[in-house]
Amino acid sequence: MGARREPRSQGFAFRMARKSSPPPGGRLVLLEHTSRVLADNPLGDPHVRRLPVWLPPGYDRGGIAAGPSGRGRRYPVLYDLAGFTGSGLSHLNWRPFDENLPERLARLVGERRMGPAIVVFPDCYTSLGGNQYVNSPAIGRYADYLVRELVPFVDREFRTLASREHRGCFGKSSGGYGAIVHAMRHPGTWGAVANHSGDSLFEFCYYTDLPRTLNELDRYRRPARKPGRVDAARDARRAADGRDDGRIARFLQAFWAKDKPTDGEVHALMMLAMAATYDPDPRAPLGFRMPVNLETGALIPARWRRWLANDPVRMVGRHAAALRSMKAIWIDCGWRDQYHLHYGARALSLALARRRIRHVYEEFDDTHSAIDYRMDASLPFLWRALRPSG
Repeated sequence: MGARREPRSQGFAFRMARKSSPPPGGRLVLLEHTSRVLADNPLGDPHVRRLPVWLPPGYDRGGIAAGPSGRGRRYPVLYDLAGFTGSGLSHLNWRPFDENLPERLARLVGERRMGPAIVVFPDCYTSLGGNQYVNSPAIGRYADYLVRELVPFVDREFRTLASREHRGCFGKSSGGYGAIVHAMRHPGTWGAVANHSGDSLFEFCYYTDLPRTLNELDRYRRPARKPGRVDAARDARRAADGRDDGRIARFLQAFWAKDKPTDGEVHALMMLAMAATYDPDPRAPLGFRMPVNLETGALIPARWRRWLANDPVRMVGRHAAALRSMKAIWIDCGWRDQYHLHYGARALSLALARRRIRHVYEEFDDTHSAIDYRMDASLPFLWRALRPSG
């Protein structure tokens, strides 16, 4: 009888378990932060949030008693800005065939591809599925939450190098948008940023999604559509200013009551979140307007201009000095991105290059999904820019 051979599936499982096992070193601390900035936010979302913080290997040497004001070593700080429908907490979850972010950080530090840093995982999730890390009267003051509250809070609680020269942020998708926009609007807080597949060139990444959003909202139109003659001119007049005629409110109520929303509904929610971010209007129902006629889909130029004013490609010229002050800017995107963001990334890199703003831009053969491995390049890049000298 021949020797018994190990099934290939067992060997594969063992190798994957080894790959996903966290290297030794580093520690997660879970804090609770009570926000004044988010209190009474228009969506009624919680203003008391959990705040995970990863402390690198060696942080606790000399004892925890050293505290934030002690004489122990101080560290650069990175803030992880999660993408739409995510939060910092979700980046701590166990993952099959992959690493979560604390595991990735421990490996990169253990392999000496980057030095030790404190990494903060803010929870900026909202009832609209997320936000773009900016202030909006229709969503909340999430830029102020980061810059005015969390950054000083972390600097008080931990031994940070508490200056913009040693502080950066990074993110993917909405988080990538947040990172590059924070570099533009808050250069006194951040010294380096990484933007993975961030929203930009709105004509490509948003405008093409608007018809699908209107189709989802149309299911909540009143009166419901019927076969037969239609007075299209009358219907168009009623929906000409981008205000909700009730269908958006009904959609949101139905969405929030669902146990399992569809992919189309999640994408429609995302577009509503973008409208609430880029075109808030306290006088309008729900506090924002859409950039298109809800009946005909025709673009409303005045409304769309408000969106475009927040497009990073168009913002570069207004914020060139702030961007030049950055110690490092990283941008990358897969050239098969489902949301066409590779075109936006190219346009953003071109806008930066035309103004001689230093940055690194890379492309890779992949889509928008499951690209956290790109942080193996961006996190060491940020650390090198933010590390203490000498």
